[in-house]
Amino acid sequence: MLQIEKLNQFYGGSHILRDISFTAAIGEVTCVLGRNGVGKSTLLRCLMGVLPIASGQITWQGQVVNSLSPHQRVQRGMAYVPQGREIFARLSVEENLRMGLARFRGAKGRQIPSSVYDMFPVLAQMRHRRGGDLSGGQQQQLAIARALVSEPSLLILDEPTEGIQPSIIKDIGHVIKQLAARGDMAIVLVEQYYDFAEALADRYVVMARGEVVQAGAGQAMVTEGVRELLAI
Repeated sequence: MLQIEKLNQFYGGSHILRDISFTAAIGEVTCVLGRNGVGKSTLLRCLMGVLPIASGQITWQGQVVNSLSPHQRVQRGMAYVPQGREIFARLSVEENLRMGLARFRGAKGRQIPSSVYDMFPVLAQMRHRRGGDLSGGQQQQLAIARALVSEPSLLILDEPTEGIQPSIIKDIGHVIKQLAARGDMAIVLVEQYYDFAEALADRYVVMARGEVVQAGAGQAMVTEGVRELLAI
């Protein structure tokens, strides 16, 4: 389980994250929702060690990871798909995927799991094309696949539907459901697209002004007025 306790972060004189606390369990999708500028992406960068935290505690599988580098967190089974995808445009699809194998040594560090191509068949068809030649939706699939080849037990996704055509949004949603159903991975999903989040969430967290203002079970999002809360 991922446990986040009283996380605080500042940018200049601004208090960006204010005592953020929630948990994310293996086998569940935890959706973090909120309008632009509430600190969602900052939260994920703190979870992955890309940004340091001012105070609070991040515990993953019983170990406090506050002081660990992003690379060390990857070694402990954490994977991050940032907003904007950040693929290597000049590298081929296959070369991009191999970058995700850096966690492993020996033969395992060279072999792309066939399961990744099963999840994203278009990548198998385009494995020799440059990442920069793919459409935005295909690049998003590549970014997710690159995270998955590291065989994470915690997958962190930052707005995977942003700027993506509806057909690929549907495909990505199907993959997330598959991954959660396996029962060996916790998924933290930051999302603005309410319908996408509501269809996937086992648990939800709503942020506003840098703090958690509401949280609960995914199946209660409708009755608890989460859509209306996001419009405020």
